[in-house]
Amino acid sequence: MKFIGITGGVGAGKSTILAYLRKNYRVRTLVADEVAHDIMEPGYDCYVRLQKEFSQEKIWLHNGRFNRQKLAEVIFADVEKRERLNNIVHPAVKEYILKEVEKERRSGSTDYVVLEAALLIEDGYGQICDELWYVYVTEENRRQRLIENRGYSDAKIDQMFAAQLAEGDYRRHCQVVIDNNGPISQVYLQLAQLLNDKGDRKMESVRRQDRQEEEELQYVFGLDIGTRNVVGTVGYKKEKEFIVVAQYAMEHETRAMLDGQIHDIGRVGRTISIIKEKLEDQIGQELTEVCIAAAGRVLKTVTTYVEYEFPEETVVTGEHIHTLDLLGVDKAAQELKEANDTKYKFYCVGYSVMKYYINDEIFSNLESHKADKISEKIIVTFLPEDVVDGLYMAVGFAGLTVANMTLEPIAAIDVAIPENFRMLNIALVDVGAGTSDISLTRDGSIIAYGMIPFAGDELTELIVQNYLVDFKMAEHIKLSAAVDDEIEFEDIMSLKHTIKAEEVWQLTEPLVDKMTTDIAGKIRELNGDQTVSATFIVGGGGKVHGFDEMLAKKLELPQERVALRGAEVLKEVTFLQEEIEKDPLLVTPIGICLNYYEQKNNFIMVRFNGERLKLYDNGKLTIVDAAIQAGFPNDQLFPKRGREINFTVNGRPRIVRGEAGEAAIIRMNDRPASINTPIEPNCEITIEPSTAGREAHYLVGQLEEYHSSTITFEVNGKLITCPRYVEVNGVLEPPTYEIQEHDAVVTRSFYTVKQLAEFMDVELDLDADILVNNRVEDLQALVYENFSVDWKVISYRSTPQDVYPDAPPRRLPQPAGAPQAIPEGQQILQEAGQMLLPDSRQEAAALLPDSSQPQPAGQRSDNGQPQPAGQRSDNGQLQPAGQRLDNGQQPQLPDHADGIPMLPQSGLKSEDVLQQQTDHSGQPQQRDAIGQFQSGDGAGSAQQQSGDGVKSGQQPDMSAERAGAAVQAVTADAQVLMDVVKDTLANAPGAAANKIFSQPEPQPVLPQEQSCQVMINGEPILLQNKKEFIFVDIFDHYLFDLTQSRGRMLITQVNGEDAQYTQTLHPGDRIDIYWKED
Repeated sequence: MKFIGITGGVGAGKSTILAYLRKNYRVRTLVADEVAHDIMEPGYDCYVRLQKEFSQEKIWLHNGRFNRQKLAEVIFADVEKRERLNNIVHPAVKEYILKEVEKERRSGSTDYVVLEAALLIEDGYGQICDELWYVYVTEENRRQRLIENRGYSDAKIDQMFAAQLAEGDYRRHCQVVIDNNGPISQVYLQLAQLLNDKGDRKMESVRRQDRQEEEELQYVFGLDIGTRNVVGTVGYKKEKEFIVVAQYAMEHETRAMLDGQIHDIGRVGRTISIIKEKLEDQIGQELTEVCIAAAGRVLKTVTTYVEYEFPEETVVTGEHIHTLDLLGVDKAAQELKEANDTKYKFYCVGYSVMKYYINDEIFSNLESHKADKISEKIIVTFLPEDVVDGLYMAVGFAGLTVANMTLEPIAAIDVAIPENFRMLNIALVDVGAGTSDISLTRDGSIIAYGMIPFAGDELTELIVQNYLVDFKMAEHIKLSAAVDDEIEFEDIMSLKHTIKAEEVWQLTEPLVDKMTTDIAGKIRELNGDQTVSATFIVGGGGKVHGFDEMLAKKLELPQERVALRGAEVLKEVTFLQEEIEKDPLLVTPIGICLNYYEQKNNFIMVRFNGERLKLYDNGKLTIVDAAIQAGFPNDQLFPKRGREINFTVNGRPRIVRGEAGEAAIIRMNDRPASINTPIEPNCEITIEPSTAGREAHYLVGQLEEYHSSTITFEVNGKLITCPRYVEVNGVLEPPTYEIQEHDAVVTRSFYTVKQLAEFMDVELDLDADILVNNRVEDLQALVYENFSVDWKVISYRSTPQDVYPDAPPRRLPQPAGAPQAIPEGQQILQEAGQMLLPDSRQEAAALLPDSSQPQPAGQRSDNGQPQPAGQRSDNGQLQPAGQRLDNGQQPQLPDHADGIPMLPQSGLKSEDVLQQQTDHSGQPQQRDAIGQFQSGDGAGSAQQQSGDGVKSGQQPDMSAERAGAAVQAVTADAQVLMDVVKDTLANAPGAAANKIFSQPEPQPVLPQEQSCQVMINGEPILLQNKKEFIFVDIFDHYLFDLTQSRGRMLITQVNGEDAQYTQTLHPGDRIDIYWKED
């Protein structure tokens, strides 16, 4: 193994030679300056000695490290301190290098250890190296390289040349001279020959391998097109290292760029052409593709507020939050389009949620919370289409095609912020010439971009005006003030001046204070009014004295958390051109090249509903991005509910939702997809818009309050419970009224006397007094809850079946042991019952309930007063006529407390009107099994049926004559009263009524009963005992509890269409009845 030292003047290309040797040979390279940087960190003896030597200096940070900029200020201001530093560092560097060389020698894995050091000869390395190599380049060529690649002034170059050894000294101490004045390929040839002469490699093998590797090597060409300069970089990636083989920078001819946007495509294109030719000369091959980046300052940001309301309280999921974000992006795009009034499109390149809200209250995270409404304040970033088109046209002017396009903030972050740090909430500030670009990271991705229209040029212009120098000299003064104690310059009058660096600091401090204040404010705005965990600064403007300290104070961060990033973030970047220094200015150009490997961001083409569409590909594109870019309405992506109805019930808001529509039908390349399906380049996307559901329809009769809200009065000493009347917008409406938007529904808390009589369906004697709470009133008097009403009834106009009993009659207590008298009519009825067939008696018993059953309207109570409608059943529910009770049984004919039903008006009980029918022969007749009457001699055969009735041939105790006498005892209006009872029983289920009462003569022939089979909720149900069936008849045959709400709406449908309660049913009809939640 050989230990070789390599040296030469600044700009000679020593780093290029080191990179070539490291790539093609078994070489370990060491750079003295890098070693010095490393051993000055904690963990090395050199650091401990420096800490003791300079403990009193104000150069130490909170984390124990020292501020290198402040250390430079200290040692360059004091020669004695600089010597003390060198006496510590230089021996420590040499000691470290010797240990590494010995380690490599023992390992046997390395053929060469090559050391590059600026003071290689002065520090005596010639005594420990096997040989020294001198890289020779004329001063003229070195000066040109330093001016073009580093932007050094002639004065600075002269100063650097004067501090180095003369060419003769180099040649006297070095054994090998390498000429680097020509193409780089000639240098490689010299190295191959040099090593071949020493027997290490054969020349022909070297040439063959070099040609093969050059053919296989794929260079990446990146262009950083800034406001003032264009920087071209060519390199390649080898494992984790990026090797820059050539770099060239050039200023624009004129102000062809303004604020990052190309204004003169031709001039910018010519500048790119020159850079391309220069780089091709350096690498010896043609460049056809280029990577570019759009400046952060051209990005447009929109801050907006968006909300999403659920149909009902819902647990928020990640999908809901994603939908909310999409709504925010879409709204921001619409606002941007309206504000700019341009035909150009805007590409969404990122967004950040600033604040989340649940029901208008701020929450840090929405997921898993219950909410009626979620909302967010969001900032969305867009890239204007005309900026993209300008960049594409400018590089096309130079004969280049775009291999990759990214954003400058992304490129800078890829270099300045390690990937594992991007999980933190970090800000990157790129202080350029015209603007300061800001980007934020969190959870591994970039969340927001921003821009401040203040940057390095503002400071430079200030120096131009104050010191009367040109722009280039002002730049020199600005940057030198950060590292030198004194600055020498020449003004436009050719007068030379020397000023202190502190003077420049004081001049620029107010403007730096304004810049950092605005930058800190923008960072907080983009980050939801909060500071960040740390801030990295790149770009030349950030090198101004005091910039990082001021920004740390404005962000309320420790000073060590705001750092200028330069050489430390370019450790894995090697420049083959020695004259190029690792500087914050190079972070973005290198990042543009590296982004080619990381993201390959570019614009891709897709076809959306037949239209050609260009999208910015950030590697995370989904179909919803294409929809937004194409301007596809956001509300057509998601199913829409039909129009809802908003109204109030007793002052409380109520909403009835429309039905949900169908979701959009999405396909990509004829395959089913969703809005979150990743996009493929050149894919075909089709979206059929979502549909709206049916509008909401709701009737007054469907309101829960219509059935459950009641009011109770006392009528003639009897409690009557009635449903409350419903007013809509001040007008009484029937249950069939369809509620409209903004209707005000109120359940009234009173009846008028007239309405109460109408509800009970009674005819009043208007000549008699009507008493309300014992005061004489008229029919319009208002009757409120628990009011008492006393009136005189002439007649009842409806059957008891048409009203609802609510409570048992009030009874006076009977004296203990008082005999219970059996009315004569009841005795006659009991005896007459023996004449019925057994099955008739059973059905009649079912129709005549015991005293525990409530009484329907129209029946008399103990005191002979009519019993009104609206009474409740035993379970407290209103039971309408013809409807099943909770136990599934048909309602029974109510009776008086003594078990005998009362007839209206006449005061007679039902047994008083029971008659025997006689034929023309005068013989009594009895009903047969189908309700027809038979003559007396046929009664015996009819009585053969099973039951508890009279056995065959047995005569009842009550004679026909006695029954006839009972009939003759009926008053003149008995026939009318009997008709009332007959009509009531005619509506009862079964043929029981027909088996009890005969039809008036002449006797009609009863119609034959029919049946109808339908499907109710998928179950076959046979409807019976009626000639024709309507919808409400199903409740007589199918158990469905209407009294207990199981949802917001009761859905009733026949064959898929909304049902009407009186709609005629047909065999085979499909009926659906169910509660619906929304």
